[in-house]
Amino acid sequence: MTKKHRCIECGGNLTARKGPRRYGRGVNVVLDNVEVRHCGDCGEEYEVIPNIENLHKAIATSLARKRVPLTAGEVRFLRTYLGHSSRDFAEILGVRPETITRWENPANGGMSSVAERFLRMAVLVGKPITSYGLEDIDTDPDEQPQPPRFCAEDDGWVIADPR
Repeated sequence: MTKKHRCIECGGNLTARKGPRRYGRGVNVVLDNVEVRHCGDCGEEYEVIPNIENLHKAIATSLARKRVPLTAGEVRFLRTYLGHSSRDFAEILGVRPETITRWENPANGGMSSVAERFLRMAVLVGKPITSYGLEDIDTDPDEQPQPPRFCAEDDGWVIADPR
């Protein structure tokens, strides 16, 4: 027995069909074989997208591997895929929040090649980077840097004084 689905807007019956569907979110992607439910009473349509996390991972990986520069919408998609607000992402990259806004605006020129490589790498590594610990670095110009110390152990070398 198939379950009847009702329209959220008007309560009417929904009919379902499968086919291609353009996926928004700032990326130019077409999904094949997507179930779309249509209300004959009010015209509302609902896409049924199973396992959306897996879909977003597949889109992000595809974008990170493409051979042409990222569009503004793709930059925004990848930033949000990684879980960063524009302010947090600016802090991680050491740029002003206005820079992120420019990168995500289609009217502007896009990201620098270095920043774009970083974004692609972060996506391909597969986990958001939240901190590099830069706030712990002492920037006193008069202090002489100390070399890191390593200690030999039976199974290899380990850092003796982690910083």
